Amino acid sequence: MANLLTVNYKQTGKSANLNEMGMREMQARAFEYRNAQYLLLKAPPASGKSRALMFLGLDKLHHQGIKKVIVAVPEMSIGASFRNTRLSEFGFFADWVVDAGYNLCVPGANEEGKVNTFVRFMSDPAAQILVCTHATLRFAYQKLTPSAFNDTVVAIDEFHHTSADEENRLGELIDGLMKGSNAHIIAMTGSYFRGDAVPILLPEDEEKFTQVTYSYYEQLNGYRYLKSLGIGYHFYTGRYLDALHEVLDTTKKTIIHIPNVNSVESTKDKYSEVDHILDVIGTVVDRDMKTGIITVKDKSGRLLKVADLVDDNPMRVEVQNYLRNVSKAEDMDIIIALGMAKEGFDWPWCEHVLTVGYRSSLTEIVQIIGRATRDCEGKTHAQFTNLIAQPDANDKDVRVSVNNMLKAITVSLLMEQVLAPSIKFKPRSRMEPGEKVEPGTVLIDDTTAPVSEKVMKALENIDNIKAAILQKPEVVAPAVTGEVDSEVLGQVEIPKIVETLYPDMDEHEVQTVAEAVQLSLGVQATGGVIDEADLPEGADIFVPPGVKETGEPYQKPTEETGGAPKLNRKFVLIDKKFVNIEHLNVDLIRQINPFQGAYEILSKAVTPAVLKTIQDTVVAMRSNMSEEEAIILWPRIQNFRKDKGREPSVTSGDPYEKRLAEGLAYLKRKAQERKAAQVSMS
Repeated sequence: MANLLTVNYKQTGKSANLNEMGMREMQARAFEYRNAQYLLLKAPPASGKSRALMFLGLDKLHHQGIKKVIVAVPEMSIGASFRNTRLSEFGFFADWVVDAGYNLCVPGANEEGKVNTFVRFMSDPAAQILVCTHATLRFAYQKLTPSAFNDTVVAIDEFHHTSADEENRLGELIDGLMKGSNAHIIAMTGSYFRGDAVPILLPEDEEKFTQVTYSYYEQLNGYRYLKSLGIGYHFYTGRYLDALHEVLDTTKKTIIHIPNVNSVESTKDKYSEVDHILDVIGTVVDRDMKTGIITVKDKSGRLLKVADLVDDNPMRVEVQNYLRNVSKAEDMDIIIALGMAKEGFDWPWCEHVLTVGYRSSLTEIVQIIGRATRDCEGKTHAQFTNLIAQPDANDKDVRVSVNNMLKAITVSLLMEQVLAPSIKFKPRSRMEPGEKVEPGTVLIDDTTAPVSEKVMKALENIDNIKAAILQKPEVVAPAVTGEVDSEVLGQVEIPKIVETLYPDMDEHEVQTVAEAVQLSLGVQATGGVIDEADLPEGADIFVPPGVKETGEPYQKPTEETGGAPKLNRKFVLIDKKFVNIEHLNVDLIRQINPFQGAYEILSKAVTPAVLKTIQDTVVAMRSNMSEEEAIILWPRIQNFRKDKGREPSVTSGDPYEKRLAEGLAYLKRKAQERKAAQVSMS
């Protein structure tokens, strides 16, 4: 198995420490914005979003004139996260108490009964808190008017289930509440990407939300026990079941996600797949008829507890109940699942998530990886492995398998971006005299043309832009196969995507955002921002021409020196050299190929013949020049002609010049077609 990414963490304990009100770091950050009417909380799995909502909801009930709090979760099992909690024991001013009659996430009552209870709750003056599923909220909303939700908090957990799609009832509900009531809305998600197929919120609605972000790196770096996370993939030929033994380690607490029955990886018989997986684990010894848990003896003689969440017979409810009450490591060893155990599912001892086949949604993958990234005593490493089919040149569907493989690798590239220490951007024009730059901040030199609010807003949502970039085959495919040109990436592909996401930006604004995105992509892919104290021995520090390095060079502490000077410079790795983050410029940024690691791993993980098959298929898949791209390229074509005194050449060895030439040829052809059409009409 090849890891594209291994991130090591410092185990600071910071994300788990409690303040005087019993809040973890993320919860305290969210609580600072408790007065916002519309709050979007973006934080990774296991960061404590459920309890953050309790703090926020109780403050609104007690101090902001709100009468009711409604919590909606995607499925009943996740409702357990919002059970009664004695927050006052840790210093908060109130406890979270849900009246048993208004906890609608318990088995028993039918949907109609739950909807009726919901409607009764809205008119019950004594009732304050209700917990229900997204479905119950949607059905109840249809029986009420938006104004019925006045003075109410509506909290949507796993908010990525919402979308702006006209068919998405939850998105329609949010829109209705914002337009027809004074309701407060708290939206919580561990994976919020406008780059997914349909945006979660329309841009004009998103503008109204106060966004609170707690990054994956902050969360995992602040753990006590987890030291590292690996993200990798393993290629197989034939059936995945025959390759499973190569990546399944039965000594690790594991969730195995089998492929969807409609996917090419599936055998189309999910029950026989489970039986085969049980055989790979070992020998079935017993099945508990009360809990549904299977006992399997592995090859070394260990007795393992295995849960089957694929079988959808009535016993699955008992299996889910058992999993909900798991309280120690030895209660469970391996879980086999299909569509379940992805989000809101808490099994902190999970060390390895093994997923078969690609998943089309970045959001889904982020949620799956989140199952393994809980902090837990005795767990030092978490691993995500994607088992994917190796393309075969003789397969008539080779294009499909190459596409699937690229999508799977795309996820690793996105997680590489999400998991590294984040970069912040600040315009130089907004720096106060004598103000010190925060660690990990890149200054944008805008002294001649100040950066607009539109640009700053876009940079605050840089992960959305990255997600959109990584879902474009014309960007990722050549990158993964080693044929990307970083100048084409920076001057054509990224600006094109920025312009699509932010059509009201002018060319200068688009280019500013594109340069920041390319920088962020490249820096995250090479390990993120590095503290001076963490530089390796003998690090090669590059100072760009015309720049004077400030400060004393860093020295490792020795017995002779009695310690080193405390400096706070930050560096990024570019072409095996370390560059002070304050000295970055466009030329340096354009040298970075943010996808180089993916190509290196891929070229080692498959045979040369398979790599050639992938590369040939990618060439055939590449989109031709579009009118949209040609129009974007036109100012650059004019600049090229002005600088070089000639037109760009289609036979050039420089990919950037070649792309400009293709754009020029396209525009000339279109102009001739229009001229010919006018002649024929006259």
